[in-house]
Amino acid sequence: MKLVVEVVDAHDLMPKDGEGNLSSTSAKPKTSITKPLKFLCNERRVPTPGQHFLGSVRIPCSNTVKKGKAAYQRFQLEKKWFFSSVKGEIGLRIYISPDSEPKSPQPQTLTLEAPPSKSHQPPEVHKVLSHSEVFAAVPTVSLIGNSSARDPSEETKEVVTFHHLQKYQVQQPAGISVERHCQGFPSSMQPVRPQGPHSHEEDYDLKDTNPQLGERWPNGGAYGGRGWMSGGERFASTYDLVEQMFYLYVRVVKAKDLPPSSITASCDPYVEVKLGNYKGRTKHFERKMNPEWNQVFAFSKDRIQSSVLEVFVKDKEMIGRDDYLGRVVFDLNEIPTRVPPDSPLAPLWYRLEHRRGEGKVRGEIMVAVWMGTQADEAFPHAWHSDAAAVCGEGVHNIRSKVYVSPKLWYLRVNVIEAQDVLPNDRSHLPEVFVKAQVGNQVLRTKICPTHTANPVWNEDLVFVAAEPFEEQMIITVEDRVHPTKDEVLGKMSMPIDMFEKRLDHRPVHSRWFNLEKYGFGVLEPDRRKELKFSSRIHLRVCLEGGYHVLDESTMYISDQRPTARQLWKQPVGILEVGILSAQGLLPMKMKDGRGSTDAYCVAKYGQKWVRTRTILDTLSPKWNEQYTWEVYDPCTVITLGVFDNCHLGGAERPTPMAASAARDSRIGKVRIRLSTLEAHRMYTHSYPLLVLQPNGVKKMGDLQLAIRFTTLSLANMIYVYGHPLLPKMHYLHPFTVNQVDNLRYQAMNIVAVRLGRAEPPLRKEVVEYMLDVDSHMWSMRRSKANFFRIMSLLSSMFSMSRWFGDVCNWKNSMTTVLVHILFLILIWYPELILPTLFVYMFLIGIWNYRFRPRHPPHMDIKLSWAEAVHPDELDEEFDTFPSSRPHDIVRMRYDRIRSVAGRIQTVVGDLATQGERFQSLLSWRDPRATSLFIIFSLCAAVVLYATPFRVVALIAGLYYLRHPRFRSKLPSAPSNFFRRLSARADSLL
Repeated sequence: MKLVVEVVDAHDLMPKDGEGNLSSTSAKPKTSITKPLKFLCNERRVPTPGQHFLGSVRIPCSNTVKKGKAAYQRFQLEKKWFFSSVKGEIGLRIYISPDSEPKSPQPQTLTLEAPPSKSHQPPEVHKVLSHSEVFAAVPTVSLIGNSSARDPSEETKEVVTFHHLQKYQVQQPAGISVERHCQGFPSSMQPVRPQGPHSHEEDYDLKDTNPQLGERWPNGGAYGGRGWMSGGERFASTYDLVEQMFYLYVRVVKAKDLPPSSITASCDPYVEVKLGNYKGRTKHFERKMNPEWNQVFAFSKDRIQSSVLEVFVKDKEMIGRDDYLGRVVFDLNEIPTRVPPDSPLAPLWYRLEHRRGEGKVRGEIMVAVWMGTQADEAFPHAWHSDAAAVCGEGVHNIRSKVYVSPKLWYLRVNVIEAQDVLPNDRSHLPEVFVKAQVGNQVLRTKICPTHTANPVWNEDLVFVAAEPFEEQMIITVEDRVHPTKDEVLGKMSMPIDMFEKRLDHRPVHSRWFNLEKYGFGVLEPDRRKELKFSSRIHLRVCLEGGYHVLDESTMYISDQRPTARQLWKQPVGILEVGILSAQGLLPMKMKDGRGSTDAYCVAKYGQKWVRTRTILDTLSPKWNEQYTWEVYDPCTVITLGVFDNCHLGGAERPTPMAASAARDSRIGKVRIRLSTLEAHRMYTHSYPLLVLQPNGVKKMGDLQLAIRFTTLSLANMIYVYGHPLLPKMHYLHPFTVNQVDNLRYQAMNIVAVRLGRAEPPLRKEVVEYMLDVDSHMWSMRRSKANFFRIMSLLSSMFSMSRWFGDVCNWKNSMTTVLVHILFLILIWYPELILPTLFVYMFLIGIWNYRFRPRHPPHMDIKLSWAEAVHPDELDEEFDTFPSSRPHDIVRMRYDRIRSVAGRIQTVVGDLATQGERFQSLLSWRDPRATSLFIIFSLCAAVVLYATPFRVVALIAGLYYLRHPRFRSKLPSAPSNFFRRLSARADSLL
């Protein structure tokens, strides 16, 4: 059913500019308009210049009649506010039509265009709503008049849209334009493109969505009439950030007393669940009369093709067709409905029936059948009907899972000294250094500067270790006998868990460890007894629990807690994310001669990773999965990525080499900073999935999310904003920049390896993409983007300097006079300077509140400098490290970097020159300049001591604000003196 609104006419409208002439006649419903009017139904927006509000009408839909009974009605126009000068009436005809119209695939707004004609009635405009929206909307009709002068030959447009109540608001379609000839018949229909500087830019914008989330879930199922809820009740579910998805769940628990085969005197039973064309089966047991499966099958309600559910028990045969042992049939209209947190439905025993309905047979099966949603506990581990084609290992790779990053520690090894280190060649003075290895991480100290048998280093070597500690730390003392050859003089191996865990900066006790002579042991057991310990080494080793182990870029950090749980603070909020769906994904691979995508989404915040189900063979997957994180710091970022699953398996078992070669393709990534979210507000937006490719930026689709950030305590939130960003150990004993980069890279490798060992694995390419493993690599595009970010920050300073220059040059006399007055007030009352400054910032903040962002920021292609990037720069960005391009291309890029670095070198040199000129004021590098400056300093000291500060400030301010008539175009004397000072640039080679 559709709601139809016919806009017939309007009477006695009041023009806002006092020049319009609006009249109407009662003999024939028509509106004579000398200036164009636009009829608009409650489109909430800021009127554009030249448009004026003429009135609105709110009409309840409770008394709407059917088509054929509708009557022409006039409604008095209402005021927008109390002092509005609004008058007039609008004529409407409203009714419900049973006619159904095909839904447009794209959101559009119906726009009818007609030239003004006095001999013809204005075209009637119809706007239809679906039946589900009729009783959820209160139409509001608004009239907006355009007072700008137009040519009489221009067309008159009448636009009708609807704006629903916010709770039931749906996205309205984009415009359809219908052009009419003078007779009023349509000549063409085409979409009206939105106004904007570039039409393609809107594809990269964040879009508002209004999905039917859990808080508005009605009981609209076609089944479950015998369930526990009446039709008017709502589902009480914690899944309030996702759309409801109904599933028919079948839990096959076990069977008993099954009849044996007449040939083998036993049976190999399995169960087949059939619903329409969908069949799911359990594994079979050999020679078992009382099998237990405990397996769940889930059938999507949208794909149910039958009114009965059949559960067959079969006996697997090696040769020929499997034998039927019996079946159980369920009527879907009698299936109960279950909603968590209700307890699971208890399974029941059912006697098996003959498959032809000829009565009961031997055997019973325990089954539970219910209608539920994705909030059910059985959903993640169930067999799904939409993934029936997946088999083998692919079944595990499509399930949703939650992963936890391994607990990472910094392992600090302080190498102090060694004793009795004897080289193999006694005539050679040892050049000793220590090498430590933990897993794949290898670090070494410097060579001891004193060539002695008791070397001293006192160096720190820092590694990343993950619980459970599986690797051992191997320490070797080596001698540099040749620039290309090192000899091992001693070796030792220790488990990591034997070392002390330090939570603060207090020193730990050092220990002496004995070194084994390298080469002794298995090959020479006798000599090992003689020389059991040839030397020893002094170490201070501890596991640092007061640091946060960085496994992601500090710009997109999602967790800042220290490793030791004892140092954690209480959470300040809760982050809830509903991963709804994706729209318009591009095909990522070919399947049966056509493009296909098997998409899943991964979200990472803190130590918790989540992975949604893989939705097979669709470009618009719907996940509707909700996850929750504890928030310990709001200044963090959650990262969500969409990937194409390439590990679904097939009819044939893939080889290990082929399975390892397959990589999940990246579709796009979204970052959301929690500090940009308002507390207790639900954000429902569609985020563009943008990927930078060698041929440029490309939109891969849209990811629809629902996000809510809930704060637990305002006092804790205020405390967090004044607290250091990282744990205090990062400031008491900081790491160098190189150490941070190396440790982060090692931490990312450890996390990727550990998550790759899960079931299903979160693969290395996914983890690296989520953690931005290549963010430190050189990119000309990223360098340009950062440069223009700096310029945008400095632009306000440049604008302020230009404004001050205009004030000094009296470009605007009124502004200059006001600045003089303000300057004199501040000179007379200097205690008002700081209060005025802070009041000014307060007023600016209040003024900017009107223009605050209404949605979280997203990937910006302009800020990323991805629109106008040169193809060669993109090819350089996607090049491997080390480079794999031809030598001539590498040489050309090297020359380009040299030219860019030359400009930077010039700027840095100029900055150094200015600084050295300041130093040369008192350094007597130029004796005459220094003499003049110190004499000037003495005179200035005497004058400033004798003159009040207010007088000095007044004279200086009036001098800088003097009229251009008293200015010279030549540089000032202080500027000329400063530029003549010498620098050290003339001493450079």
